[in-house]
Amino acid sequence: MAERDNSLVVTFTEEEKAFFMREALVEAQKAADNGEVPIGAVIVKNGEIIARSFNARELHQKATHHAEICAIDAANEVVKNWRLLDCALFVTIEPCVMCSGAISLARLPQVYFGATNPKFGGAVSLYQILEDTRLNHRLYVESGILEKECAEIMQNFFKNRRKK
Repeated sequence: MAERDNSLVVTFTEEEKAFFMREALVEAQKAADNGEVPIGAVIVKNGEIIARSFNARELHQKATHHAEICAIDAANEVVKNWRLLDCALFVTIEPCVMCSGAISLARLPQVYFGATNPKFGGAVSLYQILEDTRLNHRLYVESGILEKECAEIMQNFFKNRRKK
């Protein structure tokens, strides 16, 4: 049974975690501005954001264009490798099952997210894909980073959508 490789996990200060999550929230707002479910993601390497994205399913008419998948694709281009071994993902909402699978396959060692996703969550809520001991790659997962702000942007989006 493979263990999580903690040597790849970078320690972030609380201030750094909040900074990167605020950047993910900027991306989430871009999604909302485009009529998308407001989820944003950034990928960090060596303390710098190397990729950022937001949900773009409606914009691109592609079911797989979740913020995490698009950010992974962009980071792969930057590092010229499908493995993102020395990177961290910050995403406003708990990754779904599809995104959790992609995160694991990209070999990201750590994921930070804001609010849980009780209806679709693949990291802690419904499934624990990122830490499942039956899989050969497990990640460090931390939730609750700017949780209130991350939850509010989603709640406001759906409240406004219901009004229409």
